[in-house]
Amino acid sequence: MDTLTLKKLHFTAYHGFYEKERQEGNEFEVDLVFSAYLKTAGESDQLDDTIDYQQVVQIVQDIMEGPPQKLIETLTKRIGDQLFERFEQAQTLEVAVRKLNPPLDVETAYSETRMTWQRS
Repeated sequence: MDTLTLKKLHFTAYHGFYEKERQEGNEFEVDLVFSAYLKTAGESDQLDDTIDYQQVVQIVQDIMEGPPQKLIETLTKRIGDQLFERFEQAQTLEVAVRKLNPPLDVETAYSETRMTWQRS
């Protein structure tokens, strides 16, 4: 099995449990790790034989810049569900969503949720 990784897709968005977060916005990052058979694309050099980054980014961007959600768990699940449905060649998919400035009373680098999808 081969791997395609997209790291630190960056978005400014208006998600969060607290109203202040949904009004002021925050910085988010999304990581994606696809496991798929990529050798065909390596031989053919054809975009149709692989996972198209532009389509991936568009799906993630539509969710991240879409209607505000309270939880990053919701964002993670929506991203994973849509990508896994769209890219049938992916055998597994791992999605991580990070909120870079979570509203905590202590200094924190980020909060993150991570979910995995796997074909039966």
